[in-house]
Amino acid sequence: MPLNVALARADEYDSSRLEATVGGLLDLCGPGPKPGDRVLVKPNLVSRANARLSCTSPRVVRAACVWVLDHGARPLVADSPAFGSARANARACGLDKRLAGLDAAITGLGEPQGLALSFGGRIGVSRLALEADLILNAPKLKAHGQMRMSAAVKNLFGCVTGFRKALAHVRLGGRPRDFAGLIIEVMIALPRTISLLDGVEAMSDSGPIRGRACGLGLLAASESAVALDSAVYSMLGLEPGQVPLWQECLRRGLAGSEPSDLTFAPLSPAGFDCSAFRAPAELSPIRFAPLRFLRGRLKCLTHRLG
Repeated sequence: MPLNVALARADEYDSSRLEATVGGLLDLCGPGPKPGDRVLVKPNLVSRANARLSCTSPRVVRAACVWVLDHGARPLVADSPAFGSARANARACGLDKRLAGLDAAITGLGEPQGLALSFGGRIGVSRLALEADLILNAPKLKAHGQMRMSAAVKNLFGCVTGFRKALAHVRLGGRPRDFAGLIIEVMIALPRTISLLDGVEAMSDSGPIRGRACGLGLLAASESAVALDSAVYSMLGLEPGQVPLWQECLRRGLAGSEPSDLTFAPLSPAGFDCSAFRAPAELSPIRFAPLRFLRGRLKCLTHRLG
């Protein structure tokens, strides 16, 4: 069955129409939350470094929370960043101020629950995420040094808590197919998800923290994170062989991984010029360096205690 990807143009974040545009896109993604539902709003709050570009725009996150509240549901904005804490990174990008006055708290993703993996072993996924009635996944469109691209599917890997996610990056980063498989299994374990992609100002060239701002004027939403990513990667002129996550979704036969199976509304991909975006030419896996990893975890703990 065809999967729809809703596309809309937003040339700047401070448009007075942003909340209405986001709400309209999310309304096209199937049933909204029910009154009283617990909705995890999951932005990308990767780091305090370059936070204005590396994190999901606070205005997009606010618009997502407004949509949840309009349905009588309860939004909780949470992430488990690789660097620092969710609250510290939210302050760095201005999300705390943008959510002021809304009934939408910002927090970390809390205690993990072990998830058994099909290829052996387990990984700790946030219990808060697993028990949510709905996850509103709000990624930032970015180039990514390890996986070439980061969008909806990759952002859901943020539901892995604490050091487990950082350790997976350094241990599996040199094996893109294995890393992609892990990310996909986490995605599959989560409850119903709607994804809202912030591509108004994407991160080009390198990432997920240090890259070049690239204005695409793009907002996209779908009930399928896989479909949303397949659509956007096609719009960027990429092929599955260039993006390990896309390639692994196709190998597993996941719905939405074939661009020919997608439909679009209210706009078509032809209405967007994505030619200025540049994905990394080469993947640069993070090698496992124990001292570097321990220093990073100590810094993260310091941020949390602060």
